[in-house]
Amino acid sequence: MDKLKEAEPEEHVTVRTLRERLPDAVLSTKSFRNEITILVRAGDIVRACRYLKEDPDLRYEFLSDLTAVDRLGEHPRFDLVYHLYSLQFKRRIRLKVQVEEGEMAPSVTSVWSTANWHEREVFDMFGIGCEGHPDLRRILMPEGWEGHPLRKDYPVQASPKWWEEGGKSD
Repeated sequence: MDKLKEAEPEEHVTVRTLRERLPDAVLSTKSFRNEITILVRAGDIVRACRYLKEDPDLRYEFLSDLTAVDRLGEHPRFDLVYHLYSLQFKRRIRLKVQVEEGEMAPSVTSVWSTANWHEREVFDMFGIGCEGHPDLRRILMPEGWEGHPLRKDYPVQASPKWWEEGGKSD
């Protein structure tokens, strides 16, 4: 049984094109299980996303997901992860932006309107804000909820009293 050869990220058409168009935006690339990840400078994420969406040879018009990873103990602490798909070319790509705790990443809602909901979820669950977001507020947790449940340092055992009593508050 032949093993599949791991793709070289620098040979991928998206990586090559993005490096040519925005050479300072791409910090690094890697391939894992033939999935390409491009680490992009936070200040360039909107330009990179707009280019990937609008370039006729790429057409990543679908933001399928935007989430985050808490890398507690590392610096920068958080990765924002953007999963893009080109319907026309049937290609997937993953972009990452790294931000430190307390920093905001630029909002990509001007590129994909669906980012509105994804960025609100990242804000709610991880506490990572997106600068320029049109309506950054909680989306899953109640308005008065304290903390961000998907952070690795979130105290799982410490739920609010009203939550334990079936959602009733005094």
